[in-house]
Amino acid sequence: MAYTGLIKCAILVLALVARANAIHIYLDWDVTLDSTIKPVSLDQPVITINGKFPGPLINATTNDFVHVNVFNNMDEPLLFTWNGIQQRLNSWQDGVSGTNCPILPGTNWTYVFQTKDQIGSFFYFPSINFHKAAGGFGAIRVINRNVIAVPFPAPEAEYDLLIGDWYYDSYKTVRSHMNRSETAYFILPDIMLMNGKGPLNNPRSIDYESFTVTQGKTYRLRISNVGNALSFNFRIQNHQMVLVETEGSYTNQITLDSLDVHVGQSYSVLVTANQDEADYYMVASPKLLKTSDYSSLVGIGVLHYSNSVSTVSGPLPEGPDPLDDDFSMNQARSIRWNLTAGAARPNPQGSFNVSNVTLSQTFVLESTVAQIHDLPRYVVNNVSYYTVPTPLKLADHFVNGSGVYQLDTFPVKSENSTDASYGVSVVTGIHKGWIEIVFKNDLFVMDSWHFDGFGFFVVGYGKGDWTEESRSTYNLYDPVVRSTVQVYPEGWTAVYAFLDNPGMWNLRSQLLKHWYLGQELYVRVFDADPDPAKERPPPDNLLLCGIFSDSPPAPAPAPGPWAGEW
Repeated sequence: MAYTGLIKCAILVLALVARANAIHIYLDWDVTLDSTIKPVSLDQPVITINGKFPGPLINATTNDFVHVNVFNNMDEPLLFTWNGIQQRLNSWQDGVSGTNCPILPGTNWTYVFQTKDQIGSFFYFPSINFHKAAGGFGAIRVINRNVIAVPFPAPEAEYDLLIGDWYYDSYKTVRSHMNRSETAYFILPDIMLMNGKGPLNNPRSIDYESFTVTQGKTYRLRISNVGNALSFNFRIQNHQMVLVETEGSYTNQITLDSLDVHVGQSYSVLVTANQDEADYYMVASPKLLKTSDYSSLVGIGVLHYSNSVSTVSGPLPEGPDPLDDDFSMNQARSIRWNLTAGAARPNPQGSFNVSNVTLSQTFVLESTVAQIHDLPRYVVNNVSYYTVPTPLKLADHFVNGSGVYQLDTFPVKSENSTDASYGVSVVTGIHKGWIEIVFKNDLFVMDSWHFDGFGFFVVGYGKGDWTEESRSTYNLYDPVVRSTVQVYPEGWTAVYAFLDNPGMWNLRSQLLKHWYLGQELYVRVFDADPDPAKERPPPDNLLLCGIFSDSPPAPAPAPGPWAGEW
């Protein structure tokens, strides 16, 4: 008993020391629609933050507190979400429609979140009203504390590289056409941007991205796919890359000629400037599309040696066949967790593993399309998520969801029939239980799924249908931990997650059209035991909306029966 008490005391002391070493970062963001940016020489509204596109870097250290005061000077309600930041015990700050009331035009609201027990490369973006197609995204770096060793030498410098597809039309125009099957299902974006800049030598590009390096030095590139629809393959002419990190996990260090990056994913690679003093192409070409080298959907930038006196020349470096799923899947399987490195904590990442876990739940989520009330929709297990005016988190806290959602009516086993419907999809996640989630993709496009609040262990990929026998192919020794994972066309991906973070958590497709048209659900992780409290209370500046627009009732202690009507 005394020994247990000493352990608890030591844990408390470590927690207090970590909090004492954390700092508070205060940011003011002026968010506007700017038609003068013109990244592709067209008059279109671009979401800028403090006049910048992409938005400013958030540079934090493990356990820091980040305060972001968002002034919405747009003409529409706005929210930001923090892709990959786990918001430990605090889904109040997650910034999606199910957790937060939007920031109305002409008003401001301050997010306060902690980078609790995290390191790595992430990004933020606006999460509602199809805003992501207009910009508003930016990089997040979470740096190791000095007491934690990084498993590679410090680079000469770091560069954030936000790459993503972009529409020529205004996001409002594209959004207004989402009730047309052609736009919803088939129309692709028009051009690939690197840090908000068009491809080199493209007639629509005002500028192109260029990084300056010194011969003999090594650099860290933090690469994120901030696009709307397309995965891409990234490569640098005559240079190899060493993969070191993905979304907060240090990986086994593997040397690559090119890297597939899927929508919503982030990676860190080390690049050594070991070639002749010259300029070299950086290329991001879309997956699953046959494009010429100079198609607008091939992003092109430059790696510039500081003493170079020549411009880039020759053909673009060749990448893998964009239709070769086997190459991509084999590369994905080769990305594994570095078991011996520490990350945010001093103990090795391999201290946490899934080799002997007991699963408490299995969700099999099948994604496809359907017409509902003659409108095109994306569905999961035959349900297309219907966004309600009242955030689910508010309804959960104040009235146990009554009148807003009905818990556990969403089918968590694979369904695909012609009888699709709308639903406010909220399911129970067992607190401190292990969940297996199988994503099945019935479509001919690369999908990508993200789980707010958690990092999940990516244990398996496959083609065709998933069955229980597919578990024999899982990697349970060193699966990488990340928050966004690709799902191959007509294939499946399996992940494990430990649900130790209570809250209301969004589980969604990262493809913007899929998400906007219903491919999402929420996982309610709840423990009523108040000793100790399992979740933070609502913030003092909590916004109210929907059925709570005037004044909220007293919070109820436990989930109640469904009392609403569809």
